[in-house]
Amino acid sequence: MKILSRKLLHQLSFKQAIRRCTYSTGKVSDFGQPTSASHPQLMKEGEITPGIATKEYISRRKRLLELLPENSLAIIAAAPVKMMTDVVPYTFQQDADYLYLTGCQQPGGVAVLSHECGLCMFMPEPKPHDAVWQGQIAGVDAALEMFKAEEAYPVSKLDKILPNMIKRSSKLFHNKLTATPTYTDLETFQNAAHVGKVSDLSIFTHELRWVKSPSELKLMKESAAIACQALLQTMLHSKTYPHEGMLSAKVEYECRMRGAQRMAFNPVVGGGPNASVIHYSRNDQKIKDGDLVLMDVGCELHGYCSDLTRTWPPCGSFSSIQEELYDLILQTNKECIRLCRPGASIRQIHNYSVELLCKGLKEIGILKRDAFRLYHQLNPTSIGHYLGTDVHDSSMISYDCPLKPGVVITIEPGIYVPSSFDGSERYQGTGIRIEDEVLITETGCEVLTGSMPKEIKHIESLLNDYSYTKGMEAATV
Repeated sequence: MKILSRKLLHQLSFKQAIRRCTYSTGKVSDFGQPTSASHPQLMKEGEITPGIATKEYISRRKRLLELLPENSLAIIAAAPVKMMTDVVPYTFQQDADYLYLTGCQQPGGVAVLSHECGLCMFMPEPKPHDAVWQGQIAGVDAALEMFKAEEAYPVSKLDKILPNMIKRSSKLFHNKLTATPTYTDLETFQNAAHVGKVSDLSIFTHELRWVKSPSELKLMKESAAIACQALLQTMLHSKTYPHEGMLSAKVEYECRMRGAQRMAFNPVVGGGPNASVIHYSRNDQKIKDGDLVLMDVGCELHGYCSDLTRTWPPCGSFSSIQEELYDLILQTNKECIRLCRPGASIRQIHNYSVELLCKGLKEIGILKRDAFRLYHQLNPTSIGHYLGTDVHDSSMISYDCPLKPGVVITIEPGIYVPSSFDGSERYQGTGIRIEDEVLITETGCEVLTGSMPKEIKHIESLLNDYSYTKGMEAATV
């Protein structure tokens, strides 16, 4: 009854806050992130974030409590604001666990989850000065009304309320990546840590995030579709504008124009020998005629990431040497995708990919003696990783775990021959990767990036037909 009364009072104050809010769209407040009222083009009634309903967030918290030991407490802080200069912040990126459990996309909060009280949120208290410069943010009222917390308080009261919650708990779990002095400096927390009562929460949250719900998969498919369309447009653009920086700008533009909020990571655009640098990010070189370009890109749509890679010759034609290596990577990509099914593991698929690539590289003549050791100089990466709210999602889940329906992984065989490689000169300075997103289904798998061409004949046809069409259009002007 006490909690119900508090909720009714907070609902009343929430409505009053909407009326007095200075930053609003028409008569509807924003409170720092979209709602179905402020952004009807993005969200449906009953959703906390686009595509994810309130009941799903409540279910996530319930499932986490079922995983946690009895009488334990979970503390999850929002990601901190990181500054570019003393007054200029970087674009804010919410912590995946905090977003997954609360739906709150804003900094400054601390969420506490327990069997005793459910979700308790400690929310920032904006000052009038903050509202003028940054707009309104979600506070205590929004925590109860929007995020459906059972209890909510200003973060300034955390040092008075949380210690008692810690004292009543037999075990503490927290997100170490976003741990903040707001709670880690509390004497009760430090005492609990000293006697070994504090553990990392990620082992539980990553297990929950590993298998995606139907709503999450819908967003991931949309994110993958956007990235495919954007990369295809960039590929077609590359013959006319063979510059790493221009292609990086083009793919980001195309992603954002299709609804993505941001890139999932800085695009890798490696032309020629730069493609042999696995996470090359300078993107400042002109691509020489006849060289390949490797583009590893992904976007983020309402918190869910895509990730794919294609390699092609902007000039429109693979050389015989490029084609030989590319075909090996392509066949490995296809064979590994065939292994993607429930019960298989990333480790098993990786080991198979190493066998295929070692055999192929020996046949080509790149590897001769001590092939296994030298192979790892040419490809030190795994065949893939889990994908979701983070690009390398659920990192606490072992690659030995049998895959389940609803898990999304990448399959990304590659070869990276540095210019300094002790071997045939014709292969030096070559990098090729073909990466697809793969959803594990009940009967096998679904390739979410299957719409993006990867066959040599398709790539060459697209590049040359598009260039011919553009040339004809220019000639008739």
